[in-house]
Amino acid sequence: MKIVLLGYGKMGQLIERFAMKRGHEVVLIVDENNRNSIEPEDLEHADMAIDFSTPHAALDNISLCFEANLPLVVGTTGWYEHLDEVRETCLEADQALLYGSNFSIGVNIFFHINKLLAAAINPYKQYDVQVEEIHHIHKLDAPSGTAITIAEGILENTDSKKSWVNSVEGAGEEVIPKPDELLIESLRIEEVPGTHTVLYSSEVDQIEFKHTAHSREGFALGAVIAAEWLLGKQGFFQVTEMFDFNK
Repeated sequence: MKIVLLGYGKMGQLIERFAMKRGHEVVLIVDENNRNSIEPEDLEHADMAIDFSTPHAALDNISLCFEANLPLVVGTTGWYEHLDEVRETCLEADQALLYGSNFSIGVNIFFHINKLLAAAINPYKQYDVQVEEIHHIHKLDAPSGTAITIAEGILENTDSKKSWVNSVEGAGEEVIPKPDELLIESLRIEEVPGTHTVLYSSEVDQIEFKHTAHSREGFALGAVIAAEWLLGKQGFFQVTEMFDFNK
């Protein structure tokens, strides 16, 4: 594939490396230095775009790709309040977009097991559940998109929690969740690539379910594999649709 990279931070550079390793070519890099000068026709020789930019830039980049009829993988998070609007535009215009909070294979296995675990514990009301996420200090959004996906998986499979609330350590006033609220606790520590833990606590024991990323490489490789999966398709997809764990 001929790939356009939208965003060229640490993730964009890793994606470039993995794309080239897998036989693809990066034909254009778009970042804050040239974004204002990029027009849809600049993308006409590409087969695919991959966006790891910023929450604000992602929406403009999505519109740019739709105008250029260019399939797009979006790994940027923090823009999901516009998800319904983007989905509608994508489907009406017969475009192709795949988005996800995390493209790591391990994390997507984690998402699947997280739902099974929530359903298994649901009958046992003595357990209270919360989610903890730790990331590097450069991460712009909190909670992480991955943590939100984890929380949504729990909420779909439990009766005791109706919504999630976020507490960012060191951000000021402590957030005390109501009994029917699922707490996502966010911590920002130096250069941690990403750690997500689901905690089920009762008076007699605690169950911990945890994923620790050792580097960003799993996310980058997953994004390239997602682009390969999306090529030739039309529609609005979530990264979880790449995986079929029910076989």
